[in-house]
Amino acid sequence: MGAVYATMDDVQALGRTLTANEQEKAPQLLEIASALLRTEAKKRGYDLDAMIADDPDKGLIAKILTVNAVVRSLNAAGNSSPAAVQGSQSALGYSVSYTYLNAGQDIYFLKNELKELGIMRQKCGVLEVYDYGDPRDTD
Repeated sequence: MGAVYATMDDVQALGRTLTANEQEKAPQLLEIASALLRTEAKKRGYDLDAMIADDPDKGLIAKILTVNAVVRSLNAAGNSSPAAVQGSQSALGYSVSYTYLNAGQDIYFLKNELKELGIMRQKCGVLEVYDYGDPRDTD
């Protein structure tokens, strides 16, 4: 098991005040979020712990990303209705369709968060569309 990048105090200070029930869940969520962040880095060929050892600022970024993921998960698990990111309504035939943000209470990281940490970068590649080969080659 690797390092946990944030603490309960960090969640309280940087995220939000937790209820008693959330305070029981948060330590496990912090461990899971840290492991997921480390795994995301490994998938892209980075050693997050080594990156943090080389640059302490990366540790601060890992801390806030971990806190954000835990708070998103706790917000989705709360008694309040989850935030809808897309919705649709009709009238007389009555039809309702909504897509909810994190309805499954998953722990996840946004692409822009992974970019801030430096483990996700934009790729640039070239594909030759009209590559017919050498015209002298005849089979």
